[in-house]
Amino acid sequence: MLTTLLYFFIFPGLLFATVTGGILSWFDRKVTAMVQFRKGPPLLQPFYDFLKLLLVKETILPAKGSAITFVIMPVIALIGATLACVFTLMPALNLSSGFTGDIIVIFYLLNIPALAFIFGALASGNPLASIGASREIKLIISYELTFILIVAAIILKSNMSISLSEIINSQSEHSFIGSISGILLFIAALFCLQAKLGLVPFDLAEAETEINHGSFVEYSGSAYALVIATKYIMLFTLPVFLCMLLLGGLHFNGINILYAILKIAGIVLLLTLIRNTNPRLKIAQAMRFFFIWMNLMVIVAIALTYWGW
Repeated sequence: MLTTLLYFFIFPGLLFATVTGGILSWFDRKVTAMVQFRKGPPLLQPFYDFLKLLLVKETILPAKGSAITFVIMPVIALIGATLACVFTLMPALNLSSGFTGDIIVIFYLLNIPALAFIFGALASGNPLASIGASREIKLIISYELTFILIVAAIILKSNMSISLSEIINSQSEHSFIGSISGILLFIAALFCLQAKLGLVPFDLAEAETEINHGSFVEYSGSAYALVIATKYIMLFTLPVFLCMLLLGGLHFNGINILYAILKIAGIVLLLTLIRNTNPRLKIAQAMRFFFIWMNLMVIVAIALTYWGW
């Protein structure tokens, strides 16, 4: 029991994922500043932002809506993101999850934060938050179909294995991205990550200039600090999950630690560059992008996988 709590709260769970995600958030902001010819924030700025919200700023509950649901949803989002991180990192640490289909469990856990944010927005009673929640629902319907097709393609490439450890082991000689189908899956997965993280061009649910931070317009203080912590964890967990699926996994021993850091940083760099070189899409454009082009790309990748390419 104590070991399980340590996994969840310390390593590789809540504390480790939040700190690492905060560093990646700084990296994202620093690269953004370089692209825009600015200096950028100091290394500890993401942690200053989090602690200021958690310890200094007041938590204001909405006058309308359900205050209990509004407050609980960020907690649920944080738990879901942390569990997804723990299960994703277990194979890299030679730990067993105790069941076979952990890749399916991780897939569903990664959906919990977005769903919790939707319910929290709807519980706030704010019309702008409702618009943000509506956009997020449409976006989830779009990119989750693509994401589940990507997972299905990975299962096919690993001889129908639904165990993350076995998927990593099947890449012991050559990672999946070394094939044509793997490259197509990586491109589609990268855009799915962009949408899951709510980054431009898929930041429609927040869209500060349109709906004033949308889903999170009513959040403040410690409740919003939990939202920020969840975003930090997801910024770390999703690139790690992509590394496990397509880049041969992560190994934390010797020189492999440096390779693991470079893989994660490389994916975050790509996400940041996409975010800074594209305008925000309309919701209809985003849905069309995933329903038509990304799904078509993944279906082609599945066909190529079947033919051994």
